[in-house]
Amino acid sequence: MPPRPSRGAPKERCSPPPLDTAALERLALRYVERFSTTRGRLTDYLLRKIRERGWEGAAADPAALAEKMAALGYVNDLAFGEARAAAMARRGLGQRRVSVAFRQAGIAEEDAAALAPAIEDRAVQAALTFARKKRIGPFATALPDRALREKQIGTMIRGGHDFTLSRRIATMAPGASVDDLSHD
Repeated sequence: MPPRPSRGAPKERCSPPPLDTAALERLALRYVERFSTTRGRLTDYLLRKIRERGWEGAAADPAALAEKMAALGYVNDLAFGEARAAAMARRGLGQRRVSVAFRQAGIAEEDAAALAPAIEDRAVQAALTFARKKRIGPFATALPDRALREKQIGTMIRGGHDFTLSRRIATMAPGASVDDLSHD
């Protein structure tokens, strides 16, 4: 079999031109149209793009651009936080894990505080969802020994749940009713 003919030298990729104010605004608009985000995440994204491509012109202010996007209604930290907290509760994750996710997303403390009561209202249901997924307490197939129960409590705590609630669920007998927990 004859050798395959070459198609010429590989093409060199040219680096994109440095960003300016208009290009940065286009990047910000494209990002917020594609992703639900926070002001903090948008600022981090824009700073990363400036580091990657460089900057040309007057000093860049990604934080001000993120605030502008928020003022236009394209970015809403509170709505993002509500959606993230509800999704994490459906996955069975607790309040501490949600607060860590809020800090990572750059949600301000006042927005996180405004969302705290709704997160607390879902705490028991989220813990029960977590226990069902991990087969802990009333969702277990057999009564665990003490060492396994302690591991299960630790698992629930790492899932972001309160120690007292974790212990109450983990010490429940397999098949026990969870109705009394739901009303607390």
